[in-house]
Amino acid sequence: MSLSRTGIISALGVIQILAWGSTFYLMAPLAEAIGADTGWSPAFLSAGVSVALLVSGLAAPAVGRWIGRTGGRVPLSLGLACLAAGLVMLGLARGPAVYLLAWGLLGLGMAASLYDAAFSVLGVAFGQNARAAITQLTLWGGFASTVCWPLSAWLVESFGWRVACFSYAALHLCVTLPLCRRFVPRVAGAAARADISLQGGAAVRAMDLRFLCIVIAGVLLTMLSTIWSIHMVTILTAGGSSLAAAIALGTLIGPAQVGARVVEMLGRGRHHPIWTMGMATGLVLIGFAGLQAGFPAAVALIAYGAGNGLWSIARGALPLALFGPDGYAALMGRLARPMLFSAAAAPTVGAFLIERIGAERTMTSLAVVAVIPLGAALLLAARVLRERRQPIG
Repeated sequence: MSLSRTGIISALGVIQILAWGSTFYLMAPLAEAIGADTGWSPAFLSAGVSVALLVSGLAAPAVGRWIGRTGGRVPLSLGLACLAAGLVMLGLARGPAVYLLAWGLLGLGMAASLYDAAFSVLGVAFGQNARAAITQLTLWGGFASTVCWPLSAWLVESFGWRVACFSYAALHLCVTLPLCRRFVPRVAGAAARADISLQGGAAVRAMDLRFLCIVIAGVLLTMLSTIWSIHMVTILTAGGSSLAAAIALGTLIGPAQVGARVVEMLGRGRHHPIWTMGMATGLVLIGFAGLQAGFPAAVALIAYGAGNGLWSIARGALPLALFGPDGYAALMGRLARPMLFSAAAAPTVGAFLIERIGAERTMTSLAVVAVIPLGAALLLAARVLRERRQPIG
């Protein structure tokens, strides 16, 4: 069966919206209701998401190798089934152990359904031409919170948080899983290159400067974005913003992410993705440093959101440009692990910083840390330029 490029990207796009909305973005609208019903503390509720990210990081390399061998239909289908099962278990949870087990199962599903897995599918399907598809997919993913936060809030208000979990499980079984079975490639040429694909991913050495620069930037950007998404309101209100103003400022981040991705798409891939990484890291630094320096918060957060949006593209397109399509899926799994571990640790790190040094100094710390990803991008850009200037032959 021949699958169209548009069909594959659109199906993966819907999958991304519902997968992100029912995992990473689930607790924002559900946490208060769960806490009121169960008596569990906010810290314990957040620990569930950390467990999911930890499990996802452990599973990511194996998932990447699996997608490299099979093209993605089976891994993603099982990943979506894990999401459905985890959401049912979460909705049935009456005790802490079941709650954490549910998030562990969701973590397995996240490893095989979120961006890294989807990028791997596109890399296997389209090879060196996957960059445009990756950019288009991130446009879909940018609407996950826009679609799912209101949906989750309505479900909780109308039927309760348990029914909300069951409803997302039903959406995965009735919408995302059939889309995956119909549109995600089964092999798309990967089988003929299975040995090359696996060897290619393993051939990139952990101490390769290019690999290290991507890992360092990815780990720190993930840490920064996760801390900010969780503790933004606390930090902004401590700096003098009202609660309403802090929330209103936060709403600027999503449109800025999507807007930056649209601009990247309009570029039609005419520039090397190292420049996308450079712009992403530079804008994130401008955002945090601007907030620290007293720039208008709206301008700083738009810059931060745009940088965050561009990084989503760079993390998928840059490894493809630097290392080629052979081994891309396995390499994406290797890159995903430290970033997911960073995301798992970020809520605790952010809370620790705020408690020990205060919100104002935490803001200063975030601005200082944001310098390092830009440095990694500049170092990598120098390496890319040097290689391009070397004579062939």
